[in-house]
Amino acid sequence: MLWNAFFIALREIRRNLTRAFLTVLGIIIGVAAVITMVTLGRGTTQAVKNQISNLGTNLMTLRPGAGFGPRQAGVPNFTQTDADVIREQINGVAAVAPIMSASLSSIRMQNARNTQVTGTTPEYFTISKWTVAEGRFFNEQDYRTGAAVCVIGNTTKKELFGTDEALGQKIRLGKASCTVIGILVSKGQSFGGDQDDTIVAPLTTLQRRLVGKSSAHDVREIMMSAEDGANTDAIIADIGVLMRQRRSLQKNEADNFSVRDTRQLAETLSSSTQMMTSLLAAVAGVSLLVGGIGIMNIMLVSVTERTHEIGIRLAIGARAREVLLQFLVEAVTLSSIGGVIGISLALGLCISLAKLIDVPFEFDPRINVIAFFFSTAVGVIFGFTPARRAAALDPIEALRHE
Repeated sequence: MLWNAFFIALREIRRNLTRAFLTVLGIIIGVAAVITMVTLGRGTTQAVKNQISNLGTNLMTLRPGAGFGPRQAGVPNFTQTDADVIREQINGVAAVAPIMSASLSSIRMQNARNTQVTGTTPEYFTISKWTVAEGRFFNEQDYRTGAAVCVIGNTTKKELFGTDEALGQKIRLGKASCTVIGILVSKGQSFGGDQDDTIVAPLTTLQRRLVGKSSAHDVREIMMSAEDGANTDAIIADIGVLMRQRRSLQKNEADNFSVRDTRQLAETLSSSTQMMTSLLAAVAGVSLLVGGIGIMNIMLVSVTERTHEIGIRLAIGARAREVLLQFLVEAVTLSSIGGVIGISLALGLCISLAKLIDVPFEFDPRINVIAFFFSTAVGVIFGFTPARRAAALDPIEALRHE
């Protein structure tokens, strides 16, 4: 009986393909939108995790101010001694790198541009997971002597040198010159910024040759990496206690610094991304509701159009439940076809949009199965009223209908 009902449903759909397509258009859009939003949301979450992973291994960052937003006025920076004390007194810290930065003009022959120059220690490259494509990093000897050397990113190399050899060449940073001793392997974009548009020099070089040292508090942040297996929460708590002592904060004073690790950052950003994905998927799901209402309206019209046919079937012995099943199968068939088309459309959209916005394509079979069964459920829910109306027709009155 089910097979007969299914084939009759297909026959009725073929009779008016345009109306059938317009009927399931809401289902198609709803299913496609939900799957696309969820899939791209998962891809965006994975992209965020990958970008955070590229920032460093077990990375922790100490910055002035109570949060990681805009810099608060009057909050002092850190000193190099702060970094040394953290290295010596905090258990579980594998490496510490004080960071000073300045925006300087970088010039090479006729090529000139403003570039962010980072002054730091050799440990910075280990913490940030940088590797060199050519040359070498600066070492402890370069750091102690304030050698006029630097390591540049791939974008900086292209802008200043083009296709020319960069290794061993000099570039002018501000009023002084530095020799390029290394070129970093490209990391690409991260949180809207180009990680490869950078120049890294020894902190002492930045202080002595490029910008000068106007204050002991010239370290704008301190990057740290934890030892493998170390409890980062305990390390962060210990750093907080130490920095409150060093910054002479009283018990009733709030912290004027922040310590965050990549795990906390990943959890915060992933949670925000997932929340936005759920919200967008819920909005897209409204299309399924609209599609269900469309199916119910068209099925009610179909019942009216086929009233005489229903009367004949009831008159020759068809039972009411068979008529109800027939129209219910038609509604479910319509919504299921819409679900299949919507899934196919969503897969194409996801692949195309993932490439366009540069996020991984995170295919999840579960969301496709859930979306299909949801579309089928819409057919059952919104097709039941028209089916019950058809089943409740009086055979005599139905036969009289023109």
